[in-house]
Amino acid sequence: MKVLVLSSGGIDSTTALGMAVNKYGKENVISLSVSYGQKHNKELIAANEVAKYYGVEQLFLDLEKIFEYSNCSLLHQSTEEIPEESYSEQIKQTEGKTPVSTYVPFRNGLFLSAAASIALSKDCSIIYYGVHTDDAAGSAYPDCSPVFNKAMNDAIWEGSGKQLHIEAPFVNKIKADIVKIGLELNVPYQFTWSCYEGQDKPCGKCGTCIDRAVAFAKNNAVDPAL
Repeated sequence: MKVLVLSSGGIDSTTALGMAVNKYGKENVISLSVSYGQKHNKELIAANEVAKYYGVEQLFLDLEKIFEYSNCSLLHQSTEEIPEESYSEQIKQTEGKTPVSTYVPFRNGLFLSAAASIALSKDCSIIYYGVHTDDAAGSAYPDCSPVFNKAMNDAIWEGSGKQLHIEAPFVNKIKADIVKIGLELNVPYQFTWSCYEGQDKPCGKCGTCIDRAVAFAKNNAVDPAL
C-alpha cells in the first residue's frame, strides 16, 4: 500500500509524513509539495529537507497560475498585509462568518484534487494531509473542516473508481495534539517552517507563528526550529 502525503514543510504536514513513514515504511511514501504563489519559498525548502530526512520521494507541483486572481494576503501579488495577531483575534473581527485574510481560495480542494490524479498515477491508494480542528474553527479556513474532508473523501473515492481515499489523522485534533504525536515519533521539527513571512527567522507575530508557539508550550517542549 502506497501513500501520497501533501507536505507544506510545516508542523502538521511533517507530522503526517512522519506518521505515514512509521506506518507504511519510507519505500511506500511519496511527498507532494505545491507552489501556489506564496510570498516566499521557505516552506518548499523545508518540505524538501524533511523529505530528504525521511528518504522519501519528493514531488513538486506548480499551481501558481490558478491563484493569480486572488488578493489573499499570503500571495505575492496581494495588496494586503499579513495580520500580526492570533487566529482567535482575526476570527473575532470576521465574527466567524467569513474566512480570515490568509485563506487561499479553495486551496485544499484544489490540492487534494491534483494530488488524487498524481496519487493514482503513482499507484497510491491513500492521500494523507494535515488539516486540524484549530484551522477550521470559526470558519477561518473552511476547507479544513470535518464536513469538507468527508465531502472530498467521498468525491475522490467515487471519482477514482474506489481506488483512492483520504486520511486526515488530525481533523479532530488541535495543534498541541499534533506536536505531542510528533515528539513521540521524533519528527524533525528542526527542518520545518511555519511562518507566513519569508525572513531569516520566524516573525513570531503572525497567526501560524503564534499557534506553533502555543502548541510547543502546551507540551512543555522547546521548538527545535528556534
